[in-house]
Amino acid sequence: MSDTIVAMSTAIGDASIHIIRISGPMATRIIEECFKPRNKERWLRGESFTLNRGVFYDQTKALDEVLVGRMLAPSSYTGEDVYEVNCHGGLFVAQRILKAILSHGAQLAEPGEFSKRAFLNGKLDLVQAEAIIDLISSRTETSANLALSQLSGGLSEKITSLRDGILEILAFIEAGIDFPEDEVDSLDRETLESLINKVLAETKLLLEGSKTGKVLRDGLNTVIVGQPNVGKSSLLNALLHEERAIVTDIPGTTRDEIRESVSVGGILLQLVDTAGICESDDLVERLGIERTWKALKTADLVLLVVQANLSLSEVERHILDCYSEKVVVLVNKIDILSKGQLDIPMNEKGFWIPFSVLQLQGFDELEKEIRKRVYQGEGISTTDPLLSNVRHITSLERCDNALNQSLNSLQQGMPWDILSIDIRQALQYVSEITGHNVQESLLEDIFSRFCIGK
Repeated sequence: MSDTIVAMSTAIGDASIHIIRISGPMATRIIEECFKPRNKERWLRGESFTLNRGVFYDQTKALDEVLVGRMLAPSSYTGEDVYEVNCHGGLFVAQRILKAILSHGAQLAEPGEFSKRAFLNGKLDLVQAEAIIDLISSRTETSANLALSQLSGGLSEKITSLRDGILEILAFIEAGIDFPEDEVDSLDRETLESLINKVLAETKLLLEGSKTGKVLRDGLNTVIVGQPNVGKSSLLNALLHEERAIVTDIPGTTRDEIRESVSVGGILLQLVDTAGICESDDLVERLGIERTWKALKTADLVLLVVQANLSLSEVERHILDCYSEKVVVLVNKIDILSKGQLDIPMNEKGFWIPFSVLQLQGFDELEKEIRKRVYQGEGISTTDPLLSNVRHITSLERCDNALNQSLNSLQQGMPWDILSIDIRQALQYVSEITGHNVQESLLEDIFSRFCIGK
């Protein structure tokens, strides 16, 4: 990290302002050479976290009147001297300031290089770094809150606590290996079993929470299914608040999947409106129906739309039998029934909701049921530090498996040195989450997903 890096931190194009960020050992020298402050006395005081007005020059040529933010090491984002030049928003203006900084010895930053330096300088760990990506790409309030809680370090504290517990187990075992002649607690297998179970309880809680966290981050894969003309496309349009799908009284209007995203109760639904399931001689319609059955297999949530004044068909019962745990049955068109005519078969599988897309009835109940399923029936707040990243979840599952293997080995009376193998493996997996033990290739993969300038 001997180079000084520079990049635009705002999107390319015309805007009210552009921000050019510079970080590294030569950052202060470059700014001193290019920036002439209006208030020289204030500038010379060298105060960090200040904003200073002045003119930016390339040699003797004035380029723009700017504001320069100064954030000095070690308290800056990257842990190095960081300056942010706020210039007028024309792209030409920003580019010539960028060229001037490059001509004074800086190098163009790679994607995510500022955040990578923050990680390498101990300003944040990998959980927090990846939370930045999630915060930028969040599409609902709950996913933004989740990413923010991870960025603040709440999840890192839980993972670090878990790692400390595994280190304690390893020290306990190694004491028994290294000093067998001493009468130390490390020879107590019951104590060791208790320590392993304690850590396993922590991993279990984190993994249980990850089911909610992953949905909040990535959304719920939701398939709308039913027979032709029961109101599937009308439901899609109502959820989206726009006429996304064509609605007619002609059966088979929807022949292919329509995919959209919408937030319902703070939960992102990745909606798939499917072709109505029926017998058909139309080749295109049959292909659409085949896709419907494929979509059902991978769905997290199935919204089975049925018509209120009709008995369940064989196909609808088949869907309930095969996918009952993830089916919510929307008994649509209750508006066409007489008072007291609705009969919900409570003994049927799935969760049933009286519904009318036309009169917007049942949507509140649907939202409550979705939130109940996502939060597993518990009042989990999105500010709780939940696991949500697939990489983190996978590493923790491997850690959990290694700990369980060590527990089995302990109960089978295996030697201490054999037990230490599984514990070391568990330590490696949990260390990968925060970056205590990580390969350069993984770092490159993570930070390459950042935009340039972040």
